[in-house]
Amino acid sequence: MDVDLIFRIAAIGIIVAVLNQLLIRSGREEQAMMTTLAGLIVVLMMIIYEIKDLFDVIKNVFGLW
Repeated sequence: MDVDLIFRIAAIGIIVAVLNQLLIRSGREEQAMMTTLAGLIVVLMMIIYEIKDLFDVIKNVFGLW
């Protein structure tokens, strides 16, 4: 697994957590929830692309093209 990917996911998590707390403390709970969901979607998309790349490598290794 690419260490850079882990750092990018961690950075997104930190940014989302800070934004979430700021929004909650300013009385914007709905925006805080939307921020959390957006962060989750971004991370899931990053992971999906990595899984796609993994399947491409597996196809190449086993000649499944």
